[in-house]
Amino acid sequence: MKELPITVKRSIELLGLFLAGALIVIGNSILMPVLMAFFISIMLLPIYRFFKRRKFPEVLAIFLPILFVLLFAAGLIWFFSAQVGSLVSDFPQIKENVSKHLDSLSNWINQSFHYSNSQQLKFIDDQSKKLLSSAGNILGGAVGSLSGAFVFFGLLPIYIYLMLYYKNLLLRFIFMWFTPDSHKKVEEGLRETEVMIKSYLVGLLIQITYITILLGGILMIIDIKHALLIGVIFALLNLIPYIGALIGNVIGVMLTLTSSQELWPIFTVLGTIAFVQFLDNNILMPRIVGSKVKINALSAIVGVFIAGSLAGVSGMFLALPVIAVLKIIFDRTEIFKQWGVLLGDDMPARSPMGFPGLRKKRKLEEKEIKD
Repeated sequence: MKELPITVKRSIELLGLFLAGALIVIGNSILMPVLMAFFISIMLLPIYRFFKRRKFPEVLAIFLPILFVLLFAAGLIWFFSAQVGSLVSDFPQIKENVSKHLDSLSNWINQSFHYSNSQQLKFIDDQSKKLLSSAGNILGGAVGSLSGAFVFFGLLPIYIYLMLYYKNLLLRFIFMWFTPDSHKKVEEGLRETEVMIKSYLVGLLIQITYITILLGGILMIIDIKHALLIGVIFALLNLIPYIGALIGNVIGVMLTLTSSQELWPIFTVLGTIAFVQFLDNNILMPRIVGSKVKINALSAIVGVFIAGSLAGVSGMFLALPVIAVLKIIFDRTEIFKQWGVLLGDDMPARSPMGFPGLRKKRKLEEKEIKD
């Protein structure tokens, strides 16, 4: 059989990318819970195997790990609700603080841009009317998002249970896609995927815990109000690579502004967050996750933005592990190996423009990368 021209192959690849993106946009309400359940079920495999080795019935060995996850999620929701309740109880003081900050901002705008208070009030009034005119659409979208969230998290335990129960059937299905001479590579890819996902997700759970304790604890010692709430919000948002940390900083500043009439706590919070981020990025997280997720920063950032535009917040959370799994697949497939190179962090020190050996589809030796 005649081999297809290289231009046809590349065109098919790009068409496949377009169709995959369209499929995610159309079916993200179905695909996202399935993907999330897949990653969580991989993380629960060691607990499931632990119960199976102790002769627990299959149903109980699957149900108990899921119960642990539900209890953990319930504890997290309870903790978050308690912190939000504390914030709501301080509402009169928050209102007074916000009013003072708004007055200060209004005076600064008046002095810097000669935009009088009456003009500012008129601008705010006009914008408020526009916002109220679209309130129906906003509320409708919020109700739709809330119902979608209930469906999403309601389906998760069911999907996790079924994936663990039918895991052998799913594995057989995967192997039957390939010829017997490729089964060794498929097995290696599956084992590496399992190790990578477990390492990454367990690392994220540890990361949430120590960021909440470290950031919240330092802010409590400094006597910043709502310190634990800032800590837990930043820890959860930090799960979204790169973008989440920026949003966490903004929310931390806003919470600090509402709880204080002075500006020095803002710089204290920002400095503390920067210190905790430095420890997390350079010392703690690399030791916890190690080098299991070998994705370069450019691919990670672009992937997070693309996943967010295609599948919303859930897509942003899942972007990095999905990219890591795709890289494992690409590295073991000859026709897609260039995509694995694009996603990875094996950075050659020399340019392929001057060294033809770097243009080939083969794994670079360590010496070749550095020399």
